[in-house]
Amino acid sequence: MFNQSHFDVRCEWGEQGIFHLASISDVIVIVDVLSFSTCVEIANSRGAIVYPYQYKDDSAIAFAESINAKLANQRGGNGYSLSPASLLSVPKGLRLVLPSPNGSALSLSTGTTPTLAGCLRNGRAVALAAMAYGRKIAIVPAGEKWSDGSLRPAFEDWIGAGAIIHYLSGNLSPEAEAAAIAFQGLQHRLTQLMPQCSSGKELIERGLPQDVELAAAFNASNCVPTLIDGAYLHPDRSQ
Repeated sequence: MFNQSHFDVRCEWGEQGIFHLASISDVIVIVDVLSFSTCVEIANSRGAIVYPYQYKDDSAIAFAESINAKLANQRGGNGYSLSPASLLSVPKGLRLVLPSPNGSALSLSTGTTPTLAGCLRNGRAVALAAMAYGRKIAIVPAGEKWSDGSLRPAFEDWIGAGAIIHYLSGNLSPEAEAAAIAFQGLQHRLTQLMPQCSSGKELIERGLPQDVELAAAFNASNCVPTLIDGAYLHPDRSQ
């Protein structure tokens, strides 16, 4: 009932979106604009390899050590983190474990379904890449979490999902069409609206306005982060 299976292009939120859509789709796109997907795009475009990890705890330290990778720091601190701006100078070949309760957690839940990371920066490129996998395409905006752990649908992920759907062919589910229409109506105001949305204001108040600016840069990149053997990479740059 909830898998939108009568349509080629589907769109559903968060963990339940993965649960209902992944197994019946040719490819799934995780959209976590502020900031997991944007971080992955920036890192991959520079030739770094990103390992999604759900928790930032001792197990993340052990995991990073086991694969000879660097563990991302807390956002707003020194070094690489879940801040897109912190990854602008990441070196080619760096292996980075990037914990995230949203984008990373969803990436680790897609099973054997080919998985891409999409955002506003690479919307067109990801859409074109997704269509190469087949007609059945699932777009999953990650959203954020309220303090009780429940899903908070987020403006930036809804618009990011719509930006990708905008370029897809095939018949759209009502949910996918609604996201595309929302994007089409607002695409010329992205740089104005992103700092004003709840997630954008939160980052600006934390002293991270550049993260919002980077995330709002529509179609700034042709990088297509692709999840291969538990890591996101852009094949053309990581060889």
